[in-house]
Order: sequence, then C-alpha cells, then structure tokens
Amino acid sequence: MKAATLQSLFRGAIPVKLPLFLTISRIFISPIFLIFYLKYEQLGISLHSLPFILLFLLILSELSDFFDGFLARKHNIVTELGKILDPMADSITRLTILLTFTQGFIRLPLLLVFVFIYRDTMISSLRTLCALKGVALAARTSGKIKAVLQGVSIFAILILMIPYAWGSLSLNQLQDISFYIITAAAIYTLFSGAEYIWTNRLYIKQAWEKSN
Repeated sequence: MKAATLQSLFRGAIPVKLPLFLTISRIFISPIFLIFYLKYEQLGISLHSLPFILLFLLILSELSDFFDGFLARKHNIVTELGKILDPMADSITRLTILLTFTQGFIRLPLLLVFVFIYRDTMISSLRTLCALKGVALAARTSGKIKAVLQGVSIFAILILMIPYAWGSLSLNQLQDISFYIITAAAIYTLFSGAEYIWTNRLYIKQAWEKSN
C-alpha cells in the first residue's frame, strides 16, 4: 500500500514540474543563441557550422514550447503560473533572436524589430490591466498565427545562412531577403495587434470604466 502510494506521488510530481522546467529553460536558450551568433569566432566556431548550431537551438526551443503545453494538457496540470510564463517565454525568445539579428551579418533595421516589441508590450499590458479589473481577454487565433509566422521567419533566415556560409549567397542577398521576410511578418504582427484590440474593444472599455 505504501509502495503504491509513493509510486503515485512520484508519477504525479514529474509532470507537474516538467512543463514548468521546459518553459523556464526556453527563456535561457535565447541568450545562448545570442552569444553563439555574435561571438562564434571567439568561441572557435566556423561560419559553416554556425547556422546548424543556431538551428539546433531554435528547434530545441520550439520543441520545449510544444512539449510543455502537451504535457500540461495531457496530465491536466495547466496552472496560472504556466499561463503567464508560457507566452512570456515565447515573447522573450523570439524578440531576443530578432534583436540579435539587428547585429552581425543579418543587420535587420532596429525600427522594424520594434514593431514586434511594441505589439507584444501593448497587448501584454492590456491583458494585465484588464485582468486586474476582473476582465479576462482571451487569446486570438491571429495571435497564434503571428507567433507561428515569427518562428517560421526566424527559421527561414537561419536556413538562408547556410548558402551564405558556403558562398552561394552574397551578404547583400542574405540581408535583403531577411529584410523582406521580417517585413512580411511585421505587417501581419501589426494586423494581429489591431485585430486583438478591435475584437476585445468592449472588454477593454469595460475594464477602463471599472478603473474610473
């Protein structure tokens, strides 16, 4: 009886901790990505190897994002902390990578990346303020599509780094194509932000009236 009880507790403890661990670990992947991208020469990494290392880190981050949600839903252990940390980890990871791409050889315009920063900051602030007033703003499908587009855009740039590293793509071509990819993602990001505010305008108004 005691053995069965201990076994059930042991099995229950692992799923509870694992999704949270995966979420938190994702936050720490982004600074590692930054260091490898900016300091690859000092770390003794060749330009030929760099895209594959960065792709590995990105895939590792995306897998942790998938499995933390999968485990939380499978074991019915979706927590309030997880609901807060998961989108925060996604935002930190993708924004860090996009900011990283403003340096080095990609050289994205900083103002373009600010589109993503302002959108995420504005929506997160609205959701927090409304929650404090007892009004819950649900996530939108457009927001999920936005996240997927950002991830695909980053992945595409890393893929482009492979022919660049082997001399099949010029630096100007790499920078131009990367710019167009991120611009397309930024346009949809603006749309998703506007759509989120418009759809939830009544709830936002309700929260605003409660604050006065």
